[in-house]
Amino acid sequence: MRTKSGSGIGPAVRFKRRLARAFLEFDRLETSGGLVLLGCALVALVWANSIWSDSYFEIASTTIALQIGSFLIDKPLILWINDGLMALFFFVVGLEIKRELVAGELSSVKKAALPAAAAIGGVVVPAAIYLAFNAGTPSERGWGIPMATDIAFSLGVLALLGKRAPYELKVFLTALAIVDDLIALLVIALFYTHDINLTALGYAAGLMGVLTMLNLAQVRNLVPYVLLGLVLWVLILKSGVHATIAGVLVAFAVPVRNVVDSRKFVEDSLHAIETFKASETGTYNDLPSEGQVDAIHDLSRLAYSVQSPLIRAELMIHPWTTYFVVPVFGLMNAGIELHGSVHQALLERTTLGVILGLVIGKPVGIFLASWLGVKLKLVQMPRNFTYGIVLGAGALAGIGFTMSLFISELAFKDPVLLYDAKLGILTASAVSAILGLLLLKRFLRKAGT
Repeated sequence: MRTKSGSGIGPAVRFKRRLARAFLEFDRLETSGGLVLLGCALVALVWANSIWSDSYFEIASTTIALQIGSFLIDKPLILWINDGLMALFFFVVGLEIKRELVAGELSSVKKAALPAAAAIGGVVVPAAIYLAFNAGTPSERGWGIPMATDIAFSLGVLALLGKRAPYELKVFLTALAIVDDLIALLVIALFYTHDINLTALGYAAGLMGVLTMLNLAQVRNLVPYVLLGLVLWVLILKSGVHATIAGVLVAFAVPVRNVVDSRKFVEDSLHAIETFKASETGTYNDLPSEGQVDAIHDLSRLAYSVQSPLIRAELMIHPWTTYFVVPVFGLMNAGIELHGSVHQALLERTTLGVILGLVIGKPVGIFLASWLGVKLKLVQMPRNFTYGIVLGAGALAGIGFTMSLFISELAFKDPVLLYDAKLGILTASAVSAILGLLLLKRFLRKAGT
């Protein structure tokens, strides 16, 4: 008979277990990443408008230098976050784009047609609305701000609908947001780049060639990609192209496929499981037996061997970007000092362009492009889908937040224009979340899903 020999565990160990279990359960929530980001954004707003507001802006502007011999990178903290940490975020974005293009919802013309068409409409119309207010003015450079969609926030809000949101809707919004990210990356690389250093860019191109050869040579170890990726980041930074593009380029070089002997994997895994079962000691306790430890090690090694390098990299880095990189970015970028003239700032052409571009332009652009694609028989609507659901998904795509804040930092050096843009982003993201939920609740009910 088995005995619970672990019943004498102390309160500290029990507390740690409960804490770990609570975190794991939180991590399983589809809304978890969005909730952490929202929390950091709210902290930033409160902090920037509190009696400690000076410390917020002083920390953001604190200069940090990295020097090796004559080589020097000297930047304020906020740029280390926006140029450095965010490269990890864009690395994960690149991995997601490549995975979807090779084996996911964008892997065939039939699958990609609707979200691709919708994403194009959701980029063109918001940019056009913004330019209608800002063309020919100093704020014109911000036209890329309302083009963006925050995939974590939009999917987090969608998850609030629970089982009422059909699987096809989640797939559509995810694929749309990924195409949207791809377009945003192209916009950043082509239109928010200045003072190109052709020498550094040439070295970066050569290094990208080396990374491509590693891929073609089927190098599955991630270490060379990481080391060369760090060098590529420095070269891209020095070239004048925004450094975060390096993250996407490295992601595209990471192999997506792996050679798997399915029969051998199953046989070896079953053998390890049988070894684990045979090594049971007959008691419940905290520590597995020596035989079980060996079996666990074998199972871990087998699982590692069949994962493609791309999936391995995504699994390793995604939690860091979700719970650290993006929240820190939000904390350091969402803090704007609200003052008595907020109502006037909301009427500025920059703010209006961003708000109307995201709140109106996104859903209208996505709806019109989808409708036109179906009418021209270029795309096919998924099962259980209606145009009302497309409109609701388009409203959720108006949650620009992370990518919109990122582009605003690239677009504007003028603090007044940057303030107006960020105020517009925060306002539009909140309105789009509420609007999207209301529209989807109504149209999903009508569709009977």
